[in-house]
Amino acid sequence: MKWRKKAAALLAAIMMLMAPVTVMADSVDVVSDKPYISLGADLNSTEKETVLQLLGVSERELSNYTVVTITNSMEHEYLDSYLDSSLIGSRALSSVLVKGQKDGYGIKVTTKNISYCTVGMYQNALATAGIQNADIVVAGPFKISGTAGLVGAIKAYENMTGEQVDDEKVEVATNELVVTSDLAENIGDAEKAEELVGFIKNEVASNDYTEDEMSALVDEAASEMQVSLSDEDKQNILELMDKVKGLDIDVDQLQEQVKGLYSKLQGMDLHIDLNSPETQSFLSNLWNKITEFFNNLLG
Repeated sequence: MKWRKKAAALLAAIMMLMAPVTVMADSVDVVSDKPYISLGADLNSTEKETVLQLLGVSERELSNYTVVTITNSMEHEYLDSYLDSSLIGSRALSSVLVKGQKDGYGIKVTTKNISYCTVGMYQNALATAGIQNADIVVAGPFKISGTAGLVGAIKAYENMTGEQVDDEKVEVATNELVVTSDLAENIGDAEKAEELVGFIKNEVASNDYTEDEMSALVDEAASEMQVSLSDEDKQNILELMDKVKGLDIDVDQLQEQVKGLYSKLQGMDLHIDLNSPETQSFLSNLWNKITEFFNNLLG
């Protein structure tokens, strides 16, 4: 049951990864300048009323929005490759509202009846996906997964731009949400999990690290932030960062969209020195183990 709830909440998180931004004229060709609302097709009249109230929109105001209706079959079409179909469920209920904002505004997220992933985790993953300058609200009529909102945001983005969402960005951003959520649960501190993953992501996007250097980076960053990583946590972060390297992320844009986190990280005055004696010792020991392994293998 624990993992079912966790996976359900993660679905709500993923749904915002490709949320539409109506003021991105410099980066995408906007088909419509209306804000977007995606509504779960299985909402009954009472549930729909509740969701609209949470989104701050009345029934008669819906004509001012581009509205997308999402079915459960669409959810499975998009999400079966990420999660077991049994965890996606059989009803499309959650919904999302996206309003574009001016350059420099950044990404602002509000959730209603979504409880597992934090706002910071959403913002980080959205920035990884390339979303810019938007107010995003995700809501359900009660505590639910948010799967309809996920697919709704993807469909809304595609309708707005006339382009298909980049599958690689969706995968990496989804991976980031899962890794950060798992880490938060394992260390018992969501804020530190956000900060650690955000810091390492910024470093990896800014520098051409080797695999050994990335490993040392994770160790030093965790030590500086006083986070105790399990071997599994570290491996998950390293695998994520290997994918981040392939995205060619604009670091300035990343920091601009999640200003609160990166301002805080800069204020921490972290001292990560990959040339420190401790790091060099780690790399030397790692190389010795690799050499020993191949020597034994070759007999």
